[in-house]
Parts: sequence; C-alpha cells; structure tokens
Amino acid sequence: MEVPILKQGRFLIATIQAALSDADLVLLRRALIDKVVYFRSLGVIVDVTALDVLDSFATRTLRDIASVIRLRGAQTVIVGIQPEVAFSMVQLGLTMEGAVTALDLEEGLAHLQSRIRADS
Repeated sequence: MEVPILKQGRFLIATIQAALSDADLVLLRRALIDKVVYFRSLGVIVDVTALDVLDSFATRTLRDIASVIRLRGAQTVIVGIQPEVAFSMVQLGLTMEGAVTALDLEEGLAHLQSRIRADS
C-alpha cells in the first residue's frame, strides 16, 4: 500500500492510513528520503493517527526515517500516536528515542515552523 506524501511549502506530510507491511514501510522510508532530497524539504511529518498498533519494525523504521532525514538537514515529527498505542509501546519497551513526536498534525506543523524561525 503506497502512503500519500503531500508537499506543504517546505514540509512533506506522509499520512499512513492503514497498517503497512514491512515492505511498505521500507518503500515509505525510501520515498520520504528521495522527496526530502528532491524538494530540499526542511521538515517531514509522518501521521500515524489511523494506526492502532506500532510493532517493533514499524517503530524502528520511523526512528530510522527521522535519523536519515536529520542527516539531510531536515527534521521529522511523528504525529498522532494514539494513547493505547503509546501504552503498548511502553509495555513492550519500544521507544521513539531520537524522533520528535507531537499530538496531532497542527502541533507537528507548529513545531516545524518554530524550528525554522529559530534557525533563521
């Protein structure tokens, strides 16, 4: 399943609308990195609001996306982690260490915009 990636100014927004296979997650990682390079994006938001579970591979892939994109000079914000998902992640010892998280898309965009203002 392909994840839509929208360009909003200097940011990219990827909205995961359903559970993804490991192969789909790898494709998402490649597509986001390619688009960050192509558009010279300053930030990426990955919206996981629709997901009711984040397994270890998905969590690791999201952290990897954030790390690689940070090396390209942009920042990634993971938004919309549901309370039940966060609780399960903590119980399983899964973390988003190294990745910025926000409650929702609005908060994620505000975070990226404040980062741009701070860097200016």
